[in-house]
Amino acid sequence: MTTTIIVLCLTVAMFIVGKVRSDIVALCALTVLIVAGILTPEEALSGFSSTVVIMMAGLFVVGGAILQTGLAKAASQKIMRLAAGSDTRMFLLVVIVTSAIGAFVSNTGTVALMMPIVVSMAVQSGTQPARLLMPLAFASSMGGMLTLIGTPPNLVIQDALVEGGYEPLGFFSFFPVGIICIAAGIIVMLPLSKMFLYKKKNSGRQKTGRGKTLDELVSEYNLNNALRRYRISPRSAVSGKTVAELDMRNRYGLSILEIRNESSDRSGIIRNVTQSLASPESILTAGDIIYLTGDTARMDAFAAENGLERLDNSNIDFYDIGISEIVLMPSARIIGTPLRKSGFRERYSINVLGIKRHSDYIMDGLPEVKLQSGDVLLVQGKWSNIARLADDETDWVVLGQPEEQAMQVTLDYKAPVAAVIMLLMVAAMVFDFIPVAPVTAVMLAALLMVLTGCFRSVEAAYKTINWESIVLIAAMMPMSVALEKTGISAMLSHSLVSALGAMGPTVLLAGIYFTTSLLTMFISNTATAVLMAPIAMTSATEIGASPYPFLFAVTLGASMCFASPFSTPPNALVMHAGAYTFSDYVKVGLPLQVIIGVVMVFALPLLFPF
Repeated sequence: MTTTIIVLCLTVAMFIVGKVRSDIVALCALTVLIVAGILTPEEALSGFSSTVVIMMAGLFVVGGAILQTGLAKAASQKIMRLAAGSDTRMFLLVVIVTSAIGAFVSNTGTVALMMPIVVSMAVQSGTQPARLLMPLAFASSMGGMLTLIGTPPNLVIQDALVEGGYEPLGFFSFFPVGIICIAAGIIVMLPLSKMFLYKKKNSGRQKTGRGKTLDELVSEYNLNNALRRYRISPRSAVSGKTVAELDMRNRYGLSILEIRNESSDRSGIIRNVTQSLASPESILTAGDIIYLTGDTARMDAFAAENGLERLDNSNIDFYDIGISEIVLMPSARIIGTPLRKSGFRERYSINVLGIKRHSDYIMDGLPEVKLQSGDVLLVQGKWSNIARLADDETDWVVLGQPEEQAMQVTLDYKAPVAAVIMLLMVAAMVFDFIPVAPVTAVMLAALLMVLTGCFRSVEAAYKTINWESIVLIAAMMPMSVALEKTGISAMLSHSLVSALGAMGPTVLLAGIYFTTSLLTMFISNTATAVLMAPIAMTSATEIGASPYPFLFAVTLGASMCFASPFSTPPNALVMHAGAYTFSDYVKVGLPLQVIIGVVMVFALPLLFPF
């Protein structure tokens, strides 16, 4: 028992200090418990096979797909329109919407669905994501108190009542309790988040030198006005010909930047877009969309001669093909060489769209332009090929991070697919008549997101998983086994209840609430509810009081735990994205946890008399 208490105290102290990564601290604590013989290897590793941990990993992938397909951006823009530029209104909307979803979806699932939306909204509005992510996690737990299925501890106390022969709770019996929690949460979180969470900086975006955004590059080089899109019809003279056969540069002074093909099924939900650079061997086919650059009059003449249909929207969408800037070094071998002899096309399959020389932009006659030291070249190609340019650092420097830019590109044509998958997952988690377990629904959704192309690659899907949060939760979950095996949990709960039972039902109610709340900081909320429910039931029977307020105190104490990043999965989910430390949860979560506790100690007897 002593060893377990020492390990627990040291772990919490290390979390608070924050000098060592939280997942490493958790793994060290787990290892000590194994070496000390308190936990068997099987017990210690049980967290890594927990359905909660598997669900967290899957939900990271689902959330990443929602972000990658632009679904999050679309939803966030609607919320922003309702917020009308007000930070306070945006905060309230996030809390209210999250709480409403959390009433029917697990708090872990709610955070995974809302997190990409909130991050996208924060970036677009210029608000720091840290300002909203912790309230998001807390709101998901508070929303779980609105319905019977909102959070597992609610079902635990329902089972305790049924086994004790009492009338079961209805689906919305929790609603008044949940409303009070949400109201108290808003009142407390609004000032605390402004005081403590606004101090966070934007994840180091300014520090990393990521370079200009894609939209900024398009605007700077005026690409939208320098190109036009044309669709090749079945009767077009260019259909079936190669780019080399057209000899467009010599005959018309034009260049094909990109060849795109778009297809969709009858429903319009499943849509595919393929992009390729125009090589001399590329064959143009009916239905292809070609991007031309050059003199606009010559483009129109070429289109008229060959039966091409001009498309009104000439905006550039970046999916498989992107753009970036590179700066030529003074020692570059290609200095003084015409661009057509530079080898970019042959060695890297890269097009050069423009050259920035001092304050001038050279966009015409590029093949014959001789390259100079310090020239900034705007290059176009597959993201992987642009990334390869960074390997040849003696000749040039790639501005920004192409791989990171590729991750930020939204595959908006896959948004309908992602939306359908997400809705099916939510339906499977909400409706009991669908014979699919929540963890299975999440795994299927994550797999479908990858298989249907909502990610650029499988590697991109893996990168969305925050392994620090996964390891943190998986390593801390066996701590509850250690506390139970050594008798610490039972000793603490029985001692407090025995000491407070003679002081009246209100004091006993407070003791049960805060004992449950304290235990939930170190073991899972469901395990705490299972442990405390029979104690609360017995205590109520001994003093001749109704068990309802005491059991509600158990589920509230187990669910309203905000002072630790590992007390609930939602807290852990937002930790990395918000760049939070353990102390951030203490500053904002602990006052919220205590205040809600005090409010509910007085409110529960009014809702459910002793």
